[in-house]
Amino acid sequence: MYNWRVLMYVCLLLGGGARADTCSKPVYLTFDTGHMGVAPLVAEVLRRHRVPVTFFAAQEKTQQGDGSLGEYWRPWWQARALEGHEFASHTWGHAYWLSDVKAADGSVQFRMRASGGEEPGQVQLWSEQRYCQELDRASARLKLWSGRDPLPLFRAPGGRHSAVLLKAAQACGYAHVGWSEAGFLGDELPSDRYPNAQLLKRALNSIRPGDILMAHLGIWSRQDPWAPEVLEPLIEGLQAKGICFASLQEHPAYRQWVRAHEWRGGRFERRKIQ
Repeated sequence: MYNWRVLMYVCLLLGGGARADTCSKPVYLTFDTGHMGVAPLVAEVLRRHRVPVTFFAAQEKTQQGDGSLGEYWRPWWQARALEGHEFASHTWGHAYWLSDVKAADGSVQFRMRASGGEEPGQVQLWSEQRYCQELDRASARLKLWSGRDPLPLFRAPGGRHSAVLLKAAQACGYAHVGWSEAGFLGDELPSDRYPNAQLLKRALNSIRPGDILMAHLGIWSRQDPWAPEVLEPLIEGLQAKGICFASLQEHPAYRQWVRAHEWRGGRFERRKIQ
C-alpha cells in the first residue's frame, strides 16, 4: 500500500502539484476519458510541465485494450496516481441523461443512453439508486486501479443533467462539475471548422483565473487530434501569463464538499465530526 502523504510531499517538492497557498491565479484542468489514444502523450506533457489535473473516468471503448477502465489501462491509472493527480466518476457506462420520467407514484426515473460499458446504445429507465450505482462503480474501479480515494465529484457525460438528477447524485455523495465557457477547449469539435490553431488562440485569449478547463483523452470523430498540437502550447502560454494549475479539490466551489465526504465501503459518506 502506498503512503500517499509521503508521495504527495515528494510531488510537491518536485513541483508536481499545486497548493492553494502558492497558486494565486489558478485554473483547473480536467480530462474526461475517450478512446485513450492520446493518453500517453497527455501524461508526458503533464509530467514535463508539472501540471496537476483531475481525470473524470468512464468505461469507454478505446483504441487499445479492454476499455478505459479495463485491465489494460490499469498501469496508466496507477502511474497517474503516483504523480499526484486526482480522479472522479464520469459514470461507469458514460451514460447520457436524456430526460426525467415521472412515475404514477410520483417518483422520478431517468431516461439514459450509455455509449460505453456493457450496454452501449441502449435507452433505459434508471432509478435514482441505479444512477448512484453507476457513479459508484466508476469510482470503485478508480480506487482499485490507482490505490487512491476518488473525489466525491462527478461529471455527467456531455454535461447533460437535470435538477432532479443532480439532487439524486448529491444524496449519494457526489457534486457535479461542469466547465467554464472559456474552459471548453473544443477537442470534440470538427477539425475542418475548428482547426487546432484557432482553438489554441481562442483559449489563450479567453481563459481567466478560476476557470475549469475540459478536454478528453481522445475523441473518435475529430480527424486532426487536439492534444498533440494544442495541449503543451496552451499550458506554456497560460503559465507565461502567470496562471497556475490546481486540483479541483482546492476549487472554492468544491473544497468544502470534498472535505466533508470520504470514500468508505464502496460509496461516499459524510465524514463524522470529531
